[in-house]
Amino acid sequence: MSPLVIPLPGNETFAKALADARGCEMGVLEMRSFPDEETYLRFVSQVKARSLALVCTLAHPDPKFLPLWFAARTARALGASKVGLVAPYLAYMRQDKSFHPGEAVTSRHFAKLISEGLDWLVTVDPHLHRYRALSDLYTIPAQSLHAGRAIADWIAGNISNPFIVGPDVESEQWVSEVAKDCGAPYTVMLKTRRGDRDVSVHPRDLHALPGHSPVIVDDIVSSGETMLGAIAALAAHTDASPICIAVHAVLADDVAARIAATGAKLVSTDTIPHPSNAITTVPPIADAVAAFA
Repeated sequence: MSPLVIPLPGNETFAKALADARGCEMGVLEMRSFPDEETYLRFVSQVKARSLALVCTLAHPDPKFLPLWFAARTARALGASKVGLVAPYLAYMRQDKSFHPGEAVTSRHFAKLISEGLDWLVTVDPHLHRYRALSDLYTIPAQSLHAGRAIADWIAGNISNPFIVGPDVESEQWVSEVAKDCGAPYTVMLKTRRGDRDVSVHPRDLHALPGHSPVIVDDIVSSGETMLGAIAALAAHTDASPICIAVHAVLADDVAARIAATGAKLVSTDTIPHPSNAITTVPPIADAVAAFA
C-alpha cells in the first residue's frame, strides 16, 4: 500500500506534489494553538496500520519541531506501521563541533531526537561539512538526496552560455558537477568568514567569464553575506547581472530584497517555500519515500 502523505502546516503544496508524483493518498492533520500557545493536534485521517510520510521542511525549526514530534508520537500511539519524515531542508546541521568551551553540538542532539521519534528520514543536500554522511548522526535509515542534477537541468534550459560560480572552496565538489551536467565552465571563489555576518569573498580564475552569463550557486542562503559578497566580486569583472541559485532559500531578514537591489535574480529549489522557487526536488524525494515506505 502507498504511504499516506501528511503535511505539517505550511507544507501542503510540497506534500500534494509529492503525493501526486506517486499516486499516494493525502492525509489530514488538524493543528492549532491554544490561547497559551500550546499545540493542539489531531489526526483526521485514519492512520492505524498505515505507513506515514510526514512532510515538514525545517527552516526556522524551533516552532516546528514540537508539533512534528507530537505528530510522530501520536501516529505511533494510533497504530501507524511506520512514521517517516520528509524534511526537504534539514535544520541543526551547522553546529557540528564545539568551537568554544561550553557550546552545544546541536547537530547531534537534534539527530538523537529525530532518530527516537521517527522510522526514516529523507532530505536534500544537508550541510554535511564535518560529517561524512547522515549515518554519522542519525540511527534511523536516512537518505540525503542531491539537487545538483535538477539545478543543472534548469540552468541548461533557461540560461544561455552559463558560467558557474561557487562562492567558496567548499562548494567546488558539487558546483563542478553542476557545471559538468550543464556543459558550462566554472570557478570557485575564496571566502573568509569572521562571523555570522562578517564575510569577504574574493574571485579567482575568471578568464572564461567574458561572453558568459554568471550563475552563482550555493547550498544555503541564510544571512546572504556570502552570496552578496560573490555578487560584488563579480561586478568588478562583468556588467552582466548574475543569476543566484540557492538550494535552500532560508533568507533571513531582508536578504532577498538586498540581492534584488544589486540587479541579480534569485532562483531557488522548492525545499523551502519562497516566491523564488523554480526548481523542483519532488521526483527524487518521491522515489526515496517509495523505497522507505
